Amino acid sequence: MHTNDGTDTGVASRRGMLGGVLGGLGAAVVAGAAAPAAAATAQAAHTTPRAGAGARPPRPVAPVNQEVAARFGPEYRTLPAAVAGVDIEPLIGMHSAADIAARRKAMADYIWKGAGLPTSLPEVKRGVEAPDFASLTGVRRIDLLTVPLRYRVSAKVYDLLPRKRWNRRLALYHNGHGEPFDTMLRTVQELLDRGYRVMAYAMPFHHWNAQQIADPDDPDTLLPGPSHRELPPWERAGFSTLTFFLEPITVTLNYATATYRPASVEMVGLSGGGWTTTVYSALDPRVTRSYPVAGSLPFFLRPASPKPSPTIGDFEQTKEALPGFYAAESDDFLDMYVLASVGRGRGQLQVLNRFDDCCFNGVGHRAYHAPVRDRVALLAGGRPEEGRWDILEDATHEDHTISPHALSVILWDLDTSNITT
Repeated sequence: MHTNDGTDTGVASRRGMLGGVLGGLGAAVVAGAAAPAAAATAQAAHTTPRAGAGARPPRPVAPVNQEVAARFGPEYRTLPAAVAGVDIEPLIGMHSAADIAARRKAMADYIWKGAGLPTSLPEVKRGVEAPDFASLTGVRRIDLLTVPLRYRVSAKVYDLLPRKRWNRRLALYHNGHGEPFDTMLRTVQELLDRGYRVMAYAMPFHHWNAQQIADPDDPDTLLPGPSHRELPPWERAGFSTLTFFLEPITVTLNYATATYRPASVEMVGLSGGGWTTTVYSALDPRVTRSYPVAGSLPFFLRPASPKPSPTIGDFEQTKEALPGFYAAESDDFLDMYVLASVGRGRGQLQVLNRFDDCCFNGVGHRAYHAPVRDRVALLAGGRPEEGRWDILEDATHEDHTISPHALSVILWDLDTSNITT
């Protein structure tokens, strides 16, 4: 979770969510009367609308939850002062395939210091017990993938095989910092029910990755697992702590590609996992569809989120901590949205909660929605199958979560992503 002072904390509450799905064509922002019962949204998550051959079914939509909206001020309804006079177009630095390739290489060069993306494979233990996933149904087997990293750190990734016939698609789910497992389990269950194989990730030094780390100046001494704000001593000229966040995904994708060869790779992440989804899908075109939830805003909008204000982001999200990584003349996150979306079968749907009780809330994203969407369409040659980008502004609740409505839209996009309008 992202907080104003950068500390890693859990979300204090998980209030009941109201929301529903109405018929009609999808849009990023839908206003209306009080939201209908959550059951309608949950039902839509299990239903893919039918359409004629070659047509894409309508995207699920839901009105603003007026009961929730009444508790928030005008800053949650109107564009912030930070967008006044800002020309978004010049902040997007991606104008060609060459720009995309160069930016992707620069990201990888910073993270792995010119060595390129790792080609290694994880250690694999098949058929493990995984108490965190005990409530899931329809699981045939859970494998544990372990990725050795630097400073005596390793990352654990759980590879869940569905009991249902595999649909040849791999979904990556990345949890956040202090977020409880309820959202992860709901999302993973829906994916398993659709026949996805699912890999589940946790942030460095959180959840099942909680562990010690070697002293950067004395490798024989183990120190308590640091918070992300405490990572600067491990940053060196020849090593980036971003590898703790991103290398586990590369190595486990190497394993998937080498062994069971999925036809597509989708990625979903919440909060810190939303940031990871944003960055990694920009970095590695093997990720086809990506769904970062409550994970980022462009730098020029960071001061504009109503709560907290400003939304600084965690260590890994700040230019101050990683000036060599976030060094573009354009806005790095606007570029990453484009990088994650352009390419055959690729696309991204950014989900932001208007009333999120943590961060990246409000409506400032409306300022860059059309420019980013249109830049992706331009680079894709106007062909949706060559790249799509969009935003879902979720105003059905006030939690730091993937709501039932947002999940229904994500599942709709996954179910119909091979259908073009």
